[in-house]
Amino acid sequence: MNEIINTIVEVLLELLGQSIKALPSLLSAIVVLFLTRYATQIVLKIADETGKRTIKSRSLKLLLTKVCRIGVWTIGILLACVLAFPGFELGDIIATLGIGSVAIGFAFQDIFKNFLAGIILLAEEPFRIGDEVVIGDYEGKVENISIRTTKIRTYRGERVLLPNAAVFTNAVKVVTAYDYRRTDLGVGVDYNTPLPQAKQLLAQTIASVSGVMAEPVPEIDLVNFGDSSIDFVVRYWSDSSQKQIRDVQTKAMIAIKKALDGADISIPYPIRTLYYYDQEKYQDYFPADLEQSNSNKSA
Repeated sequence: MNEIINTIVEVLLELLGQSIKALPSLLSAIVVLFLTRYATQIVLKIADETGKRTIKSRSLKLLLTKVCRIGVWTIGILLACVLAFPGFELGDIIATLGIGSVAIGFAFQDIFKNFLAGIILLAEEPFRIGDEVVIGDYEGKVENISIRTTKIRTYRGERVLLPNAAVFTNAVKVVTAYDYRRTDLGVGVDYNTPLPQAKQLLAQTIASVSGVMAEPVPEIDLVNFGDSSIDFVVRYWSDSSQKQIRDVQTKAMIAIKKALDGADISIPYPIRTLYYYDQEKYQDYFPADLEQSNSNKSA
């Protein structure tokens, strides 16, 4: 019994001695991690100042910040591992990461796929943070591109998180890719309206609306002989943001209605023409005398 107790005591003393020997290395590793945190803040501050001076794109600034943060923390963690485990060299860590990356890749393939897609989106910049986009069934303003998702704020004030891989592989309509966007506004006039006069009036009216661009020049096109009206399309350009599009369209509709009323040009209601036939003369769509003639022949 005494031998067992002595053996346990010796093992515990040996473990304690090894812990005391490893304590400086562990403390050094912890210090390195704390220094890495402060080093990250300094590097990010430098990267931010450099990005403001040399990079105009918000997406590329964000990419620079992410690369710096990941790079500093990777170096700091590797150095901490080397200090905490003196017998474990940097080459062994790299080899372990290489072997484990296969298993990790299968386990976290969606995360890595979204991460790489996010890096590509920030680097290639098919759209910028702040752009208004349409992705699938969602439409709104891009707020941020994180490691995993692209954040969109819809026009109704809702936040939508889309996986970066889905954004990268699907069609994206960038509404604000250009400074100006065209709106096609349909207008119908009565068939008795002098068309040259109506076209000139529409051109003058749309050109006077606040928010409509002078260049490109607005266009007035005749497009259709409708059931109850002759249809024009007023094509004009305005700022590409959704709010400006709605505001200018509202102003344009009010101005056009006022101008047409002032010129006594009516915007007709839908018209339907109904034809009636004599029930006594026609039975089942056949004339009565024809039906009588057919009956005489059969007799």
